[in-house]
Amino acid sequence: MQSPSTGASARPARSRRTLWLILAVCAAPMIASYAAFLFWRPTAHVNYGALLEPRVLPDVELALLDARPFRMSALKGEWVLLTAGPAACDAQCRRSLVYMRQVRLAQGRESGRIERVWLLTDDAVPDAPLVAEHPELIIVRGGDKLASALPAPRNAADHVYVVDPLGSLMMRFPADPHPQRMLKDLARRLRHSKWK
Repeated sequence: MQSPSTGASARPARSRRTLWLILAVCAAPMIASYAAFLFWRPTAHVNYGALLEPRVLPDVELALLDARPFRMSALKGEWVLLTAGPAACDAQCRRSLVYMRQVRLAQGRESGRIERVWLLTDDAVPDAPLVAEHPELIIVRGGDKLASALPAPRNAADHVYVVDPLGSLMMRFPADPHPQRMLKDLARRLRHSKWK
C-alpha cells in the first residue's frame, strides 16, 4: 500500500510535467517560425517572368502598317503583351506571336483588357498569311526606336514583354517561354489590377 506522502509527491511531479508539456506545445510554433525566418530561404519565385524596374516606354511617333500615326500612349489603361523584331518573322517570332494570342484568349472575359503589339524593327512588310493568323494584333513600324528601351540579356526579339496600364514596361518573359506559366503571371496581374 502506498503511503500518503508518496502519493502527494507524485501529484506535483505529474503537474509539473503537464505544465512543461503545455508550455512546449505553445512555444513550438513561435520557435519554428523564428528558425524558418533565420535559416530557411525559399528559392521559388511567385513570378515566372522577370520583374523589371518599371519604366515608361518613350512615347515616340510610330506608324501602323497602313501608315496611320501611332503612339504607345494610345494603349494607356490596357495591359500590353509586346514583342519586337524584323518583319521576316522566324520560328522564335512566330512562337511569340502565337503565345501572345493564346495567353490573351485564355483570359476569357478579361481578354478585352489586353492588347498585343508587334514592333517591327525594319521597313519590310510581314507575310500576309502570318498577319491573317493574328487578328487584332497591332503591328507597328518604327519599332527600332523603342527596341533599345527593351532590356534583354542578348536580343529583345527573344522575349515577350508586359506593359502595365500606366504605360510602364514591367515584366519580361524568358526566351522560348512556357505559355501556361505566362498565362498564370498575366492572370495574377489582371486579378490584382484596379484598372478597368
